[in-house]
Amino acid sequence: MQTLTKDIVIIGAGLTGLTAAYYLKQKGKNILILEKENRIGGQIRTFQEEGFTFESGPNTGAVSHPEVAELFRELSPACELETACEDAKRRLIWKGNQFHALPSGLIGGLMTPLFSFYDKFRILGEPFRQKGNNPDESVASLARRRLGKSYLDYAVDPFVSGVYAGDPDKLITRFALPKLYNLEQEYGSFIRGAIAKAKQPKTERDRLATKKVFSAKGGLEKMVKALGGSIGREHIQLEAKNITVRPVDGHWLVETITPGGTIHIRAGKVITTTGGYTLPGLLPFIPEDEIQPIRNLTYAPVIQVSVGVKNTGNLSFNAFGGLIPSREKKDVLGILFPAACFEGCSPQEGALFSFFMGGMRHPEFLEMADEEIQKKVIASFHSLLKFPAHQEPDLIRIFRHSRAIPQYGADSLERLQKIEEIQRNYPGLILGGNIRDGIGMADRIKQGTLLAK
Repeated sequence: MQTLTKDIVIIGAGLTGLTAAYYLKQKGKNILILEKENRIGGQIRTFQEEGFTFESGPNTGAVSHPEVAELFRELSPACELETACEDAKRRLIWKGNQFHALPSGLIGGLMTPLFSFYDKFRILGEPFRQKGNNPDESVASLARRRLGKSYLDYAVDPFVSGVYAGDPDKLITRFALPKLYNLEQEYGSFIRGAIAKAKQPKTERDRLATKKVFSAKGGLEKMVKALGGSIGREHIQLEAKNITVRPVDGHWLVETITPGGTIHIRAGKVITTTGGYTLPGLLPFIPEDEIQPIRNLTYAPVIQVSVGVKNTGNLSFNAFGGLIPSREKKDVLGILFPAACFEGCSPQEGALFSFFMGGMRHPEFLEMADEEIQKKVIASFHSLLKFPAHQEPDLIRIFRHSRAIPQYGADSLERLQKIEEIQRNYPGLILGGNIRDGIGMADRIKQGTLLAK
């Protein structure tokens, strides 16, 4: 048995844990990351095959917080930020039998077939509509009330599928889309709020949050490896199984079983960054009624299928990707076009696609055999992307994520209150990860940075 003393133990080597560890080590803290898998990075993983570079987890993020740009700047040249080309601004929505561009301006908004004439006319009254007073209003209810049913069906619903793989009727706006909720609450209107926000003065640091879509040159795993290299292998323990944490005489005792034997670690602080479902086993000293609201956080299951084509012929895919509204009754939630956004994802004449299936509406898809998933993807390859019947993909790789995306639903307030209560009751224990503070990569980087501070 090995006994260690550390300032801080971080549980989980995903993006949150790695970011926190990176900044803590910069401040001279004696840290140790415990990771149950045999690699760092969590869901982030990049593959390179047959001229294609593809991700098995997140494909992209948005530079929605300054912390993203700052982290990449510090990691350079080991990892370089890559923002998507102009084509990535174009988003497609499926309706009927084809994709339509989501309008970005007034003329496009009037001409698009995505929304009804009634809702297009009604949107003129959005700035004058009464502010909602239900703090637990669902995303669907808010969209229906302020924008109209066709905007819910062909803008908000597919957006929620693309971000959360979720159901807009079950996601609570102030937790799932807090910026949208705050626009209405602070300004009384999405339109008035957006105009007011655009006029607000910005600091140099504020301007770092460009909202642009980002990856890392060569794939997102480059970012993971750069973080790991800066932290140092000696500060990361892989294959750490059966981790338990308990308070002992003013400090924390962390125990884990590794390939080299059992390790006991005495630490001043512990940061958890793992899923809510892991916490009862990880923190056995916390009473069941306190941990249950965190444990009960629902995660959407997602199947991601990377599809590579070496020659697209006359077809072009100049967009970020296409989303499928649930009312269209398709097997696919959406398709991203990474090769249209970033260089080097596919051979020059080809393209790379990321198909997403399952989610909260079809969790049963996760149980399908690979052959059945492949059959559905190839059918969508022809019907949605319009490849000719004789052409088959050159590469298909299937990735299953049983707990992919947390759903910030009606139980969110109770969960967040319990997190705060536990941290108050047990000083030195910090509960991080996607159980709070957002689900995107930018959210994870920001939270990791703030946890370190």
